[in-house]
Amino acid sequence: MRIYVVQPGDSVDAIAASQNVPAQSIIYDNQLVYPYALAVGQALLLSDTFGADGYPAYVGGYAYPFISRWVLEQTLPFLSDLFIFSYGFTPEGALVPPLLDDAFMIAMAKEFGVAPILTLTPFGPDGQFSNYLISRMVNNEAAKQQLIENLSAQIEERGFAGVDIDFEYILPEDKFAFADFVREVRTAVNALGFPVSVALAPKTSDTQTGLLYEGKDYGLLGEAADYVLLMTYEWGYTYGPAMAVAPINKVRQVVEYALTKIPPEKIHLGIPNYGYDWTLPYVKGASKAVTIGNVEAVQIAVANGASILFDETAQSPYFNYVQNNQTHEVWFEDARSLTAKFNLVKEYQLRGMSYWQIMQLFRANWLLLDDTFTIR
Repeated sequence: MRIYVVQPGDSVDAIAASQNVPAQSIIYDNQLVYPYALAVGQALLLSDTFGADGYPAYVGGYAYPFISRWVLEQTLPFLSDLFIFSYGFTPEGALVPPLLDDAFMIAMAKEFGVAPILTLTPFGPDGQFSNYLISRMVNNEAAKQQLIENLSAQIEERGFAGVDIDFEYILPEDKFAFADFVREVRTAVNALGFPVSVALAPKTSDTQTGLLYEGKDYGLLGEAADYVLLMTYEWGYTYGPAMAVAPINKVRQVVEYALTKIPPEKIHLGIPNYGYDWTLPYVKGASKAVTIGNVEAVQIAVANGASILFDETAQSPYFNYVQNNQTHEVWFEDARSLTAKFNLVKEYQLRGMSYWQIMQLFRANWLLLDDTFTIR
């Protein structure tokens, strides 16, 4: 496949003629909206040739039970694992299912030969990650064993094919107990014939400070789980200043640190399937970015006559526009930024990649992935 960057004066028909690609494939592959206006600097995926290079990779995607069935159907052919988000638990070890029924997700995953994975999260009553809940459970043997028994029962009763443990804001003093918990869950779930994974905040050193990092020991958790997900995104985030969500230079630093603690065949690279729209100037404590889809980002650029630029260091697209006398800055993912991430997976021979999240269809991503990897 090829990537074409839109130039001033380009149109779909002109690009199709000059690149010898059907116009309809450009429209479909890139989810262009009638009348198919383009933004200068927009990266178009041209699917004139296909053929995976043979590098095998596992591909996971997180989804909530309110995902569109059509989006899920379009995405499942490109996944190995569907991470269903999410199951909580009480301090006593009772399992708390999602508010919406996820049975259709389990059934559809199996129809496509994809493993439905139960994602376990420690959400408190406010819907936020609760380190109090984590601490209560990992340090209470009875509650821990009850939760593990309930996880095993859920797998057998509902047909899950693994467990993903996504705990954040773990207290530093709980890092050993948390690693022991992951190890015990793995022992129980492996006995049923299925794997256990754990999500890791994007650390770059053993001594990195902050509540996101101190409670997660890469070495211990790499040993405790069958594989790990590096959450290599959210440098640019809702309450922070405008910047790339997953700048490749920062992502590389995390991968290189992880490889000092965990074998590459146990590592998934985290990939964001979204962008952010910030208003400027950024005011700490007051500014709040809006989450947008990657296709939506290009549509915003088109609607506002903005040219899309590409940051070579971050390997990420961005643009600015003005609406109602307010300046905006948008960072998102496109075929170029995804290529950089795919190349990193291949360069370091990682196990694969996992997407947060697959709620919106970004067809160019999946076509590019299918052309780059052999999905396990």
